[in-house]
Amino acid sequence: MTLTMRERELFLAEPHIGALSVAERPERAPLTVPIWYQYAPGGELWVRTGPDSRKARAIRGAGRFSLMVQRTEPTVRYVSVEGPVTGVEEDSPERSREMAARYLPEDKVDDFVEFDRTRLGGHVIIRMRPEHWVSADLGGF
Repeated sequence: MTLTMRERELFLAEPHIGALSVAERPERAPLTVPIWYQYAPGGELWVRTGPDSRKARAIRGAGRFSLMVQRTEPTVRYVSVEGPVTGVEEDSPERSREMAARYLPEDKVDDFVEFDRTRLGGHVIIRMRPEHWVSADLGGF
């Protein structure tokens, strides 16, 4: 069963690990990698990545990307969004903390932010406007 727009947006707003896909080269299938993301219903989706990472270069080249999230319990449900990049901006400690707090237990956030700052190098924020949606809830199967 296809989800309503509200159901899709609320599901995407939950802290799932996303599968980001982006066309990298015409002769290859899309680059697909797991990634943390942030989204609020009705807004833009954003991800953090290294400014010179393979995915950042591919996204800059394609000008768009897709992200799929799923769950298997209590029902099989997924949402996939695809759309244009609306901006690339410098990361900040506040964005690092926001993303870490979305995915990690509260007592691990400070340690991750410090690790991120000292060991992972700089990041950029890449924003995308969800333009095309695919979704389903397969019930209790």
